[in-house]
Amino acid sequence: MPHIAAVVVEPSAVGHVVVRRVEAPTPRAGEALVRVRATSLNRGEIRQAGQGPAGRRIGWDFAGVIERAADDVPGPATGARVVGMLRAGAWGELISAPVEALAVLPEGVDFARAATLPVAGLTALYGLDRADGLIGRRVLITGGTGGVGHFAIQLARVGGAHVVATVRREAQVALVRDAGAREVVVGDEKAKLQAAGPYDLVLDGVGGAGLGAALASLAKQGAAVVYGATGGGEPPFDARTFYATGGASLYGFILFHELTSKPAGVGLARLARLLDEARLRAPIEVEGGLAEIGELAQRLEDRAFTGKAVVRFD
Repeated sequence: MPHIAAVVVEPSAVGHVVVRRVEAPTPRAGEALVRVRATSLNRGEIRQAGQGPAGRRIGWDFAGVIERAADDVPGPATGARVVGMLRAGAWGELISAPVEALAVLPEGVDFARAATLPVAGLTALYGLDRADGLIGRRVLITGGTGGVGHFAIQLARVGGAHVVATVRREAQVALVRDAGAREVVVGDEKAKLQAAGPYDLVLDGVGGAGLGAALASLAKQGAAVVYGATGGGEPPFDARTFYATGGASLYGFILFHELTSKPAGVGLARLARLLDEARLRAPIEVEGGLAEIGELAQRLEDRAFTGKAVVRFD
């Protein structure tokens, strides 16, 4: 059985991951074989790695070339450049992937930028899709300097929304304004967030006090979509203000649940096209080779940078 280089969990290692030789994959029904050229890191993967068990394959995002097309269902042809995502195991030089999780890349989109799209880009895209249209809507994006937040600001702007974004520090204001935010709130103070509202849609990955303030600032029929809680899982919540708003809703967003009704390949094709048309920019902060993945994972866990980290499989 041939072997490949892949990333596996090692809780005691830097970043909780190491590169090992593992058995090469054998595609199942409906799957293509993909030679991976780049991946990007997400905090969810790093949390999984820290929890073990040792030897587990992890990784969601990838971009690469079809080495062998699926032979039982229509999909990208052998040699096609693609972007895609897996539930686990994408951090390997050769992987098997369901064709519905793949999208063919336009010629103008390189592997590094494409690799940032799956988890961060799809969370932003499908989260914003919860709105009943974006033109003229007032949208609050929390955590605007993160991968999801940065993509969401750009996508909401492209959709015609008036975007309000939150950041932690004054030094980050210019970054989110450049991405397309019309207004920026520094911190999560209730008065500041309410002053910038009311909001037709809130896309929140921070939680904590900021989410409590956002829920109290929804417009009638407004919706808050929560995909994370990096700032705390228990926001102060005034039920009277919330129900008295009229038609306000709170939606728990888990990407892998969304993918049961919206295949990854569909959304990735939309995002890749926007990259190709220069209407979307990939927020790449750092890049490195496969041998550096542990160091990059540790830096991501330590919040040593904003934006996305890309690992190249050269």
